[in-house]
Amino acid sequence: MSSKKNIFSELKWISDISKRFARVDSKGRAAVTSKLATTGICLGVMTLIVVMSVMNGFQMSFIDSILEISSYHVRSDSLTVEEGKKLKEFAKDNKLISSVTEFYEAKTLMTSEYGREKGAVIRAINPEEVFNNDKGFRKELKIRSGYFDLQDEDSIVLGHSLARELSVGIGDTVNLFVMSGGNDVDLFSGQRNFTVTGTFVTGYNEINSNYCFVNIGNASKYFGEQAKVNYGIKLGDSNKDGLAISRLEKAVAPGKFQSWRDYNKSFFGALKIEKNMLLLLVAIIFIVVAVNIYNGMRRLVFERKNEIAILSALGAGNTEIKSIFIMRGFFMGATGALVGVLLGLFISVNTDVMFNAVSSIMYYIQYAITAITAPENLIFVRENSTYALYASIPARIYFSEVLSIALFGVLAPLIACWAASKNVLKMTVAEVLHDE
Repeated sequence: MSSKKNIFSELKWISDISKRFARVDSKGRAAVTSKLATTGICLGVMTLIVVMSVMNGFQMSFIDSILEISSYHVRSDSLTVEEGKKLKEFAKDNKLISSVTEFYEAKTLMTSEYGREKGAVIRAINPEEVFNNDKGFRKELKIRSGYFDLQDEDSIVLGHSLARELSVGIGDTVNLFVMSGGNDVDLFSGQRNFTVTGTFVTGYNEINSNYCFVNIGNASKYFGEQAKVNYGIKLGDSNKDGLAISRLEKAVAPGKFQSWRDYNKSFFGALKIEKNMLLLLVAIIFIVVAVNIYNGMRRLVFERKNEIAILSALGAGNTEIKSIFIMRGFFMGATGALVGVLLGLFISVNTDVMFNAVSSIMYYIQYAITAITAPENLIFVRENSTYALYASIPARIYFSEVLSIALFGVLAPLIACWAASKNVLKMTVAEVLHDE
C-alpha cells in the first residue's frame, strides 16, 4: 500500500513541477513553442479523423454495394444439386448465416431498339426470395425509376447508368444479342428480347453501368440447361467469413466456397493502399510537430539548468527530472489530442454541412473576384458540384481508428520530450555552478 502511495506522490510532485515550469514559461519563445505544438497536435488529430472518416464513408459506399449486390459475403459456383440442398438445410440452423440466394449469371452484349449497345452482366434471381430474406440487397439497391418487377417472364431491371448508355427507359425493349452460357445456348440471337420494368442505383457506379436482373424462371430458357447455379451467402457479420467457410466446407463440400476478400482481392487491396498512403501523408503533420517540440524542449532544458541543478541537489534523480519534461509533453499531447478528437468528431458528423458551407464560401469568393476583375463573366459563375457530391457521402467513424489517432497524437510529443530531456543526464550541479 505504501509503495502505491509513493508512486502517486512522486507523480504528483513531478506533475506540480511540470505545471510550475509551464506557468513560468507562459511568455516568450517557450510559450509560443508550446502553444504551436499543442495547436499542431490538435490540427493533426482533427485532420486525420476527418480524412479517415470521409475516406471510410467513400470506400465503404463501394464495398457495401459490392458485397450486398455483387459478390455476397461467401459464394459458390460449383455445388451439385445435392450439395445445394445441404447448404440450404445447414443455413437454416446456423446463426452465422442470414440468407442464401440461388442465382444464375452470364455476360452479355445488350442492344437496344435505338441501335445502342453495351456489355453487361445479367443475373437471374428469385425476386421474392431476395427481397424477403436479403436485407442488405434491399438496403443497397435503390430503385431510380419504375419498379423492381420481374414477375413477367421477359421483364428486366437495369442499372441506371446501363439504361442511360442504351438510351432506354421504362417500357422499352432490349435484346441480349450476344450471351455466354451453356453449350446448348446460341451465342448470337435476336430473339432474346426483354421489357425494361425498372432501373436502379447503388453506391458503386460499376454495378450501375454493368448489372441487370431477370427472373430465375428464365434460367433454363436463356442460360441453358447446362448453366451452373451460383449460391450467394450473406452472413450476420461479413468479417466472420473465414469461420463461416470452415464450417460450410465441413458440413457441405470442401474447397467449394470463396470469401468476398478473395473475390474482390485486387480492388479491395487498391482501396487499402490508397487509404494507407493518405494516412501516411497526413501523419507527416505529427512528424513536423514532434521535431518542433524536440527543438523547443532542448532549449527549455538548457534554460532551466539552474532549476535542474537545485532539484538534483535536493535529491531528485535523473529519471525524476526527465519525467518533469516528459510530463510537459504529455500535457501538450493530451490537450491537443482531446480538442482535436472533439473537433474531428464534430466535423465528421456534420460533413454535409461543412462541405455545403465550403461550397458557398468558395462561390462567393469567386463571385467577388469575378465582379472586380471581369463583371461580364458573372453569368458563368456557379457553385462547384463536387462539394455537393462529397456532402452526399456519409462519413463513417470507427472507434479503433479514432483511438489510434489520439494515441499517436499523445505519443508524438512524449517521444520528442523524452529525446530532448536526455541531455539532463549530462548535466551536474558542479558544472552548472561553475558556469555561474
